[in-house]
Amino acid sequence: MSTPFDTGRQAAEPQFRAAPFGAPPAPPAQPYGFPVPQESFHAADLTIPEFDDFSSVLEHTSVHRSTIGCVVPAYNEEESIADVLRSLLGQSRVPDVIHVVVNNTSDATVKIASEFSGPHEITTELGEQFTEVFVHDIGKNPDKKVGALNYGYALVEGYDYLLGVDGDTIADRRAVEFLEGEAVGDSRIGGISAIYSIDDRPIKGVIAKFLIAGQRTQFAAFNLQNLLRGRNMAVLGGQFSIFSTTALRDVMKANHQNSPWVKDSEVEDSLLSLQIKSAGYLTKISPFARADVGGMTTLKGYDAQQVKWTYGAIELMWPGQRGDTKGQPFHPNLRLRWFENFSMLTNLFVRVAFLTLLIASLSIDAFVFSPWWLIPPVVATMLNLRVARAMETCNSRDLLFAGLMFPAEIFMWVRISHFLRSWTRFLSRKKVDNWAMQAKAERGGGSIGHWVPFIMLAIVAIAVAVIWNMLDPAAQSAILWVGWPIVGVVTVIQTVLMSFRLFRRHQGFKV
Repeated sequence: MSTPFDTGRQAAEPQFRAAPFGAPPAPPAQPYGFPVPQESFHAADLTIPEFDDFSSVLEHTSVHRSTIGCVVPAYNEEESIADVLRSLLGQSRVPDVIHVVVNNTSDATVKIASEFSGPHEITTELGEQFTEVFVHDIGKNPDKKVGALNYGYALVEGYDYLLGVDGDTIADRRAVEFLEGEAVGDSRIGGISAIYSIDDRPIKGVIAKFLIAGQRTQFAAFNLQNLLRGRNMAVLGGQFSIFSTTALRDVMKANHQNSPWVKDSEVEDSLLSLQIKSAGYLTKISPFARADVGGMTTLKGYDAQQVKWTYGAIELMWPGQRGDTKGQPFHPNLRLRWFENFSMLTNLFVRVAFLTLLIASLSIDAFVFSPWWLIPPVVATMLNLRVARAMETCNSRDLLFAGLMFPAEIFMWVRISHFLRSWTRFLSRKKVDNWAMQAKAERGGGSIGHWVPFIMLAIVAIAVAVIWNMLDPAAQSAILWVGWPIVGVVTVIQTVLMSFRLFRRHQGFKV
């Protein structure tokens, strides 16, 4: 992960020195005193009205217009917590208070975080700022991250905004400044998220690099879709988002909750985003604030994370009551979720059907190659390349992942396996602690469940092959005669939709 003092991205280091609290000085006359890369942050270069409005907000923003309480839930984050706190203390707009809430930890997170505890007087180009770091070890906490977030909320509910930061997220130096500037400029905003990516420079190992490249592409596509939808964010990710405490109180009142985050959802951030939207507020993604989050470097860890997220999203989409979570299938924040699930179902059908029909045709010498079949993979590769080029930190690994086609195709099969596992687990109504399973997988434990979809596909393929050989030639020809046109029509529709995304203007956005 990069640090906030990465001179390749940021300005000079701020000066840290412990000092007692006092009244903050008046804001400087020119609050933005250091150069910002034109291609990244200059709103004047972008043509959509929202960027112009945001630019005017930033020009008049002062670090003392609001108060921000930061909450960092941390679970076994000894490797990253120091960099996270340096990132927060190195912000151009430092949070007014930082609470590190350590829960269920078994490593040195508390010890390392405590080295930063106490008051700090910080001098940046915005002037002198004051903050204090508190470290809370709440011990065994059955509600895990949700319990830590709610504990933190109780500590900062008197502030104007709550900044939620994961214990492995490193933000660019002006991230808080940009989030606050837009939130203060529009009282309708209930929460606003940074653009997320993953810093792949420290990653070692072939599998880890492959998975991180895929996750970078996945984040980029998701962020880009939200930016192009009027910057309406479907999910205010807990990695680095700012919430209006007024909106959080309205959510609690409307839903009869004692705290903003509920413990009975697999995706507490998605549910809160829906509730904020339902309470009449906007959920946005910033076009400027950026943060690098922790990625999954093993198949087990990535599988457990994605199954938990997808399972929780399905629970929110499912009509009617499912446990304590009421499904909201027509909620505007879930439209993108429906599209994602339908897209995954289509990808599964096209790939399985095409391979099945191809092998069946070859077995009876009935396959005739047509160059038209090359169009869908070419369009998909071009789309992946365009998404990669839209990344703010695009590198050669991202371009190779997209341009070689095979890495992206293998990654799609991995995602399809998560899709199948999530829906199977949900429809089986089997009670599983997905939080615990993810934590176990990240530690290297867990079962071989992530291989189950591929094992099942192999079994199905063998069964289909046996049945195929039992059919007479007339039946085989009839199946091929019906099957190929169906796959062809679905593939054409899928290709047309990809083409729309390929040629859609990105309006200057960088993810």
